[in-house]
Amino acid sequence: MNYVALWTLVKREVIRSLKIINQVIWPPIITTLLYVFVFGLALGRAIPSVQGVTYAQFLIPGLIMLQVIDASYGECSSSLFQGRFMNSIQELLIAPMSAFEVVAGYILGSLARSLLIAGLITSLGIVLVHIAPRDWPLFLGVIVLVSVLFSALGLIFGLLAEKFDQIAILTTFVITPLTFVGGVFTSAEMLPPVLRRLQLFNPIFYTIDAFRRSYTGHSYLSPAFSIAMIVLLAAIALAVILRLTAIGYKLRT
Repeated sequence: MNYVALWTLVKREVIRSLKIINQVIWPPIITTLLYVFVFGLALGRAIPSVQGVTYAQFLIPGLIMLQVIDASYGECSSSLFQGRFMNSIQELLIAPMSAFEVVAGYILGSLARSLLIAGLITSLGIVLVHIAPRDWPLFLGVIVLVSVLFSALGLIFGLLAEKFDQIAILTTFVITPLTFVGGVFTSAEMLPPVLRRLQLFNPIFYTIDAFRRSYTGHSYLSPAFSIAMIVLLAAIALAVILRLTAIGYKLRT
């Protein structure tokens, strides 16, 4: 393991995020504030409680997961694509780094960004709606697994994309719709039986359901089952991106 190269890549990704903090850190925080004020505090007056907490408190874990998914995918997909577009990716290809080290560097940098955003939104939840995680190991564990999953997906699409706007295809047509119907704003118990069954085909539902358990102590599915599904999806995504990186797919010209 080339720890120096791995740490250098992670540090580069973290510095990159901090240099564009007005694009990648503050927007999700402001968006979360708007959701809390518009939906949680205004609409929440008509909803007495959900899973034993107020509606505003119910929203916080879903909003955290929404931003973690977006940050993880966006960081890796845009960083890798920019490296390909500007040919700076050649620096990694000639460095003594394995495919695993390259992928791990991008994912760890993305994880750092996700943890920062999650920490800031968690602090807002404590200050604004007075709720904090009850199960910190589950809280951190789900964030790490989800960040790894969507970072790997971001790397895959960062390789597949031929133009910058193609990176947004997965976000616009898959991730965002599935996230909004995956339990961010509603509990599965609120849905008709048919929609509850359809939720089981939404992979993002498992991430939100397991993560909300760390806040409210309640979940529609067993946390172990949801985490197993996330691990399975992450393993598949990692296997794909490691193979593509190892063969130099769209990296070597």
